[in-house]
Amino acid sequence: MNIEKGLLIVLSGPSGVGKGTVRKSIFDDPSTDFKYSISMTTRNMRQGETDGVDYFFKSREEFEALIADDQFIEYAEYVGNYYGTPVQYVRDTMDNGYDVFLEIEVEGAKQVRKKFPEALFIFLAPPSLEHLKERLVGRGTESDEIIKNRILEARKEVEMMNLYDYVVVNDEVDLAKARIQSIVEAEHLKRERVEARYRKMILEAKK
Repeated sequence: MNIEKGLLIVLSGPSGVGKGTVRKSIFDDPSTDFKYSISMTTRNMRQGETDGVDYFFKSREEFEALIADDQFIEYAEYVGNYYGTPVQYVRDTMDNGYDVFLEIEVEGAKQVRKKFPEALFIFLAPPSLEHLKERLVGRGTESDEIIKNRILEARKEVEMMNLYDYVVVNDEVDLAKARIQSIVEAEHLKRERVEARYRKMILEAKK
């Protein structure tokens, strides 16, 4: 039996836009059949996070050793910390017919597009930059200086929206979740994917 290769779904956007919250909402939905690719990072673990669930937390030395061994689809240094996506898990999971969901930073998404141009790229945008600042302040996990840097970075990232296939505004988590689910469903119904499946069926029928 031929297994249809899964999609690589890339969700990214400015820090503080709610990527993690939207991702959690998607995966809490019992109808979700995506496999979540856990990113690796050198940043400190936040309250409520679990190693191997939210991120793989590594030291800077460990991370740089993995970079040298070419073990990432993408990696980036953001506000003083590394973030990266382990490569082998993603390839194996897609080959087994599962959609792989990546929640990564914008710089990382640029690297993924070079290696996986066929991936589905979704930009999660805030309703406004002021709204984004309120979210960052409300988290209470970072200093005023870091928040200022994140807002400056967010402005640059919004200008990179043209690198994505779709833009989803995170005005309400449930609405953002539904929009992303609809986008993925539509991608599976694209003519190119459906046609390839039927061509295989026709070839097999002729044998």
